[in-house]
Order: sequence, then structure tokens, then C-alpha cells
Amino acid sequence: MEEKEILLTQEGYDKLEKELEYLKTEERAAIAERIRVALGFGDLSENSEYDEAKNAQAANETKIADLENKIRHARIIDESEIDTKTVQIGNKVKIKDLEFDEDLEYTIVGSTEVDLTSNKISNESPIGSALLGAKKNEIVEANTPGGIVKFKILEITK
Repeated sequence: MEEKEILLTQEGYDKLEKELEYLKTEERAAIAERIRVALGFGDLSENSEYDEAKNAQAANETKIADLENKIRHARIIDESEIDTKTVQIGNKVKIKDLEFDEDLEYTIVGSTEVDLTSNKISNESPIGSALLGAKKNEIVEANTPGGIVKFKILEITK
């Protein structure tokens, strides 16, 4: 099976690496200590602390493998190649929702960097994919779960 390329900004890549380092060092050590303490309680057949620690260990190792896979298949977006003629990953886009006459601003990011509290939306989301490649003053339609939504692109910046 061919692995999908993961598009990341430098900031997103650095964040993944930092999280991976934390999970491999501090989190592994904390879980190993929990296992050591639980082993001291004796009979493992009825030792819920041991079971919980082993489950935490398995979950941590799964996260580590997932992050290593993302980093291995990452392609960092070169910010010097980002222009503002058309919408692309890395751009901030100011749009007007034509139905609600509301201005919105989003940053288009790769799927692993989504953060709705910071208005960072995925290039693979309905709105993100509709905006990709569009130009200033263009009207785009996004096929969202709530139906077709129309936006006018007001501004594209880095």
C-alpha cells in the first residue's frame, strides 16, 4: 500500500517532532514507573493498576508509531513558494459567506495541523478544498454536510 504524503508547514512539522520526543522520553518513563509500581502490588491476575499501565503503554507506542509514520511521509511546504495569486496550503484567506453576509478568515493547512480554535482548516475539508486554486474576488461553492455554501474570496495573504 502506498503511503499518502502528509503536507505540513515547518511549524506543524516541528510540533510533531516535539510531541514524538516527549512520548519517547518523558511519557515512556512515566508509564514504565507506573508498571514498576503496579508490579509491586503482587498478583497480576487481579491487578487493575498493572492492566491500566500496560494499556497506557500500548496507546503510547501506537501514538509514537503514528507520529513516526507522519514524519516519515511529511512534505514541508516551502513558505517562499507560497504566493497570493491563488489559494494554496499556507495561505490565510478572508472570505465572505454570501448566504449569511459574514466575513470569515481561515488559514489553509495540511490535515494533521487542523485547529479550528485558530481558524486553521484542512486542505481536504469541504471549504478548504473548494478554496484551493481560487483567486481574489472569485466566488466558490463548497459542498458541506449542511449543503452547498457560496463564498467570495476577499483577500489572500501569507
